[in-house]
Amino acid sequence: MVTGTKRIYLDYAATAPMLDEAKRACVEGFENWANPSSPHGDGRAAQAMLENARRRFKAALDWDGDVIFTSGASEAVQIALTKSRPALQYASPVEHDVVLRFAPNARTIPVDMGGAVVPMNLNHLLKGAEEPALVAIQSVNNETGVIQDLDALSKVVRDRGSYLLADCSQSIGKMPMPDADLIIVAGHKFGGPPGVGALLVKDLRLLEADGGQEQGYRSGTQNLPYIMGMTAALEAPANWAGRAMELRQHLDDAIKKAGGAVIAEYSPRIATIASYHMPGVAANTQLIKFDMAGFSVSAGSACSSGTLKTSHVLEAMGTDAQVAREVVRVSIGRGTSRAHIYAFIEQWQSIFAAAKGS
Repeated sequence: MVTGTKRIYLDYAATAPMLDEAKRACVEGFENWANPSSPHGDGRAAQAMLENARRRFKAALDWDGDVIFTSGASEAVQIALTKSRPALQYASPVEHDVVLRFAPNARTIPVDMGGAVVPMNLNHLLKGAEEPALVAIQSVNNETGVIQDLDALSKVVRDRGSYLLADCSQSIGKMPMPDADLIIVAGHKFGGPPGVGALLVKDLRLLEADGGQEQGYRSGTQNLPYIMGMTAALEAPANWAGRAMELRQHLDDAIKKAGGAVIAEYSPRIATIASYHMPGVAANTQLIKFDMAGFSVSAGSACSSGTLKTSHVLEAMGTDAQVAREVVRVSIGRGTSRAHIYAFIEQWQSIFAAAKGS
C-alpha cells in the first residue's frame, strides 16, 4: 500500500500531466487573448501567433500537409469520418469507441488473436471494394498497447486506391508517425493541455468544407493558449522511451511469475501501455482495491464517463468473456519510477493472494 498521501499514477494512457513547457506556453497564450479571426490589430497579432504555432507543430512532426486544430481527438475523428469524401469506410473492431461511434456503417476489418490487422486480409477486403474507401486503423491500441504495422497496411491501402486514417492518439510523441492520409492527435496524451488536438490532413480534398474556422473545416474560435501549450509539449524532449520499456518488461515478468497473464503478450506493443489478467478477480474489484491502496489504474478506455463495460477490444481479439472481465490496464509515463512499478507489483500480488485465500 502507498504510504502517506502520495498516490502512484499509472493511468497515463487516459491522460498525462501537463509539462512545465506546456504550462508556460499556455500562460503566454492567455496574455494574448484576442480572437484570431478578428480583423483588428489585436486579432491579427493572435492570428500570427496561431500560425506560428501551426508551423512549429508541423515541424515537430515533420509533417508537410495541413493541420486542422480541434478541441481534441474526438472532434478530429468526427471531422475525418463525417466529412470524408470517400463514402465507403472500413474500420478495425479494436478502434477507440469514438471511431466506431462516428463510423456506424463502416465495414469491419478483422484482427487476429493478438489484436493485429493482417495486411493480406485487408488486401482481400479492399480488393472486393466497389470504390475508393477511407480505412481507419489505429497506430497503437489504447487498451492493450498493440502496435499495428501501419507501414505495411498503408501500402495495401494505397495500392487499392484508398486512403488511411490513423488514430495516433497513443503514439504521437512516443513513436514515429506513420505514412497516412489523415492522422489524429490528442494533446493531453503527451503532456499538453486537455481539450485540444489536431487532424493532420495530407490532401484537404479528402474532406468536405462547410465553412467556419480552420480553412472552413472546423467551426469555433481556436483555443490559442491550448494550441500553444500542445505545440510546446510536442517540442519537449521525449527521451524516456527506453526507461519505459525496461519498466514495462519488468512488470510483465513479475505479473506472469505471480500467476497473472499479459494480454497480447506476443504482439508488438508500445512500452507505455499494458493490460493484465488477474484470474478470478473482477476488474471492478481490482480497481476499487488498487484505488483504496493509492494506485490509479483503469480498465479499458477512460472515455465512457467512468463506466465499466466489457471491452470490445478484447472481444474482437477472441478473448474469453470471463477473462475479459478480469483485465486491468496499466500505463507508464515520464513520471513513472522503478519504485512505482515495484509498489504496484507488491499490491497486485497482495490482491491476488487475498482473493485466492478467500
